[in-house]
Amino acid sequence: MNAYSQYQENQILTSSPEQILLMLYDGAIRFTRQAMYGLEEGNLPLFYQGITKSMAIITEFSNSLDHSIGGNIAENLDGLYNFMIRELTMANLNKDIEKLRVVDRLLVDLRATWGEAVEINKGQVPASQLSPNPVTAPSNPSAPKGYVPLSLSR
Repeated sequence: MNAYSQYQENQILTSSPEQILLMLYDGAIRFTRQAMYGLEEGNLPLFYQGITKSMAIITEFSNSLDHSIGGNIAENLDGLYNFMIRELTMANLNKDIEKLRVVDRLLVDLRATWGEAVEINKGQVPASQLSPNPVTAPSNPSAPKGYVPLSLSR
C-alpha cells in the first residue's frame, strides 16, 4: 500500500460519521465533474466512470435514509436523490452535460447545507450567523453556469 492510500485509509478510520458524509459529498461532486470533463474531452471511459461512481454514492445516500426518524426531511432527500439518479441516467444515455450540471449544483448545495449543519451541531457557528446562501461562486466568465469551486463548498 502506498503512502497516499494509507493516508486516505487513516483519514476515513479516524473521521466522525459527519466528516465521512461530507467526504462522500466531495466524492460525488468530484466524480460528477469528472464525468463532465470526460464528456467535454471526448473521453468516454472517464465519463462513464464518473457517472457510475457518482451514482453509487448518491444511491448509498438514498439507501441510508431512515424514514422512521427523518420523517419529511428523509422523504424530501429521498426524492432529491432519486431525481439526481434519473438525471445521471439520462446524462449517461444522451451524453447530456446540462443534466450533469444540474446534479453538480444540487450536490454542491447539499454539501454546503450538511457542512453548516455539522458546524451548528458542533456549536462552532451560531445559526444566526449563517447566510441564506452559504456558497457563492467567484466571478469567472469561463466557468460553467452554477459552477462553484469545491474549495468554497467546505
